[in-house]
Amino acid sequence: MRRAFAAVLLLAAAACGASGEPGDGPDVLRVLAGSEIKDLEPLLRRAEQEAGVKVRLTYSGTLDGAEQVASGRAAGRVDATWFSSNRYLSLIDGAQARLSTQTKTMVSPVVLGLRPAKAAELGWTGKPVSWADIAAAAKDGRFSFGMTNPASSNSGFSALVGVAAALSDADGALSAEQVGTVTPKLKEFFSAQRLTAGSSGWLADAYARDPGVDGMVNYESVLLGLREPVTIVYPSDGVVSADYPLTLLASAPEEKKVLYGKLAAWLRTPAVQKQIVTGTHRRPIVPGVAQDPRFGSAQLIELPFPNRRSTADELIATYLNQVRVPAEATFVLDTSGSMAGDRIEALRQALVALTGADTSASGAFTRFSNRETVTMIPFDGSAGGPVPFTVPERDPAPVLARIKEFAEGLDAAGGTAIYDGLKAAYDRPVTPGHYSSIVLMTDGENTDGIDYAAFEAYFRALPEERRRTPAFVVLFGESDVAEMRQVAQLTGGAVFDARSTSLSSAFKEIRGYQ
Repeated sequence: MRRAFAAVLLLAAAACGASGEPGDGPDVLRVLAGSEIKDLEPLLRRAEQEAGVKVRLTYSGTLDGAEQVASGRAAGRVDATWFSSNRYLSLIDGAQARLSTQTKTMVSPVVLGLRPAKAAELGWTGKPVSWADIAAAAKDGRFSFGMTNPASSNSGFSALVGVAAALSDADGALSAEQVGTVTPKLKEFFSAQRLTAGSSGWLADAYARDPGVDGMVNYESVLLGLREPVTIVYPSDGVVSADYPLTLLASAPEEKKVLYGKLAAWLRTPAVQKQIVTGTHRRPIVPGVAQDPRFGSAQLIELPFPNRRSTADELIATYLNQVRVPAEATFVLDTSGSMAGDRIEALRQALVALTGADTSASGAFTRFSNRETVTMIPFDGSAGGPVPFTVPERDPAPVLARIKEFAEGLDAAGGTAIYDGLKAAYDRPVTPGHYSSIVLMTDGENTDGIDYAAFEAYFRALPEERRRTPAFVVLFGESDVAEMRQVAQLTGGAVFDARSTSLSSAFKEIRGYQ
């Protein structure tokens, strides 16, 4: 996340127009993009010299970006979109009227990568393997894997669609009724999932750090880019592929349409397509461009995608509330005196939004999930007592209401014992096999209790299983940026910057990693 934030600033700076404001120049194409596009930033810097187009990228999650476009909020702020797929966007009522030309730029299927020893143990090296075979091995606990959150990342969404379509034996596109029928099989498949993430890149980093996880469902391009090679399993019954359509918005002014045409044509030139293959490990979309031999020669079967938004939403909701391994999320919350006023109110609103108050599609999928345990640890000059809530599998409303009541009752006073609060979170036991994560939100520097050095010594002495819980740090107010980055790096977490956006948007983004 830190690298991504810096990259956005760099591209924005390179795209300054005559008035000095990012994105206001007549030769700047403003693009709302998925995080998967980040690895194209070095290539896109060449577009200015070779195609006469400066590109300014602003990143968004798949569902949130689709909502921005379909609602019209993206109009006027960006000229085009560049997600790994437009499939979900195309299902939203009214979205097609917001879109103009679409140009597919490259291809990468979502597949399974396994550590070579595990693939050999399973007997899957060089042999046809179906999703049913993979599900059977997952059910029996013969391997473990990581996958991104389908509500936040297209690779996870594509994997979920592909697995559901294959295991349902549906003749065509999956229906909402078939989602219910296939749910028991999905539970068996996802019982082996041990890592989750909000982006395919962060998942790859987490997988590389955790030798206890056997594999990863991700883009072929990500798997081929790993430092340690994996055995890639291409399910014989089909995959769902990303085709990365660069899409012009209908609201784009004429001069931006010209820029779009130049960039789209440049991206599909043989020379650039070759650069995409060698630099990002994605397949070329243009015939005649040499393929990477590691892609293999097998013809990939594309599995059908839901043709109704209600089915796609039902599939995501089923995954979050019934299928996936339950989560344990701990929120370490700064309620010191510096949080008084607008800041504590922003914290209250951000937490309330996660109880279901945010009724947007992305909001519905970021609320606290059924079967999830949520623990609040407020701190001021010392750590407060943990306040746990467990959202039941059925009828979550009463518990969500209690979390909302707790959030609305937060008040601000006293000093700032950041590391006492964080230590209190790590002191709590976790349930084996459940996802566990910690969110640390603070608006200032540590003034009370133990310091960072003492916390680091404490953390390094924890059992290995406890040290696997990442801390996701939210920058707010006058946070000590350098020290908070140290916390994220130490714990294997990430930094989310709410100083220029909002606490609500930062908390929603973090939910993809929980």
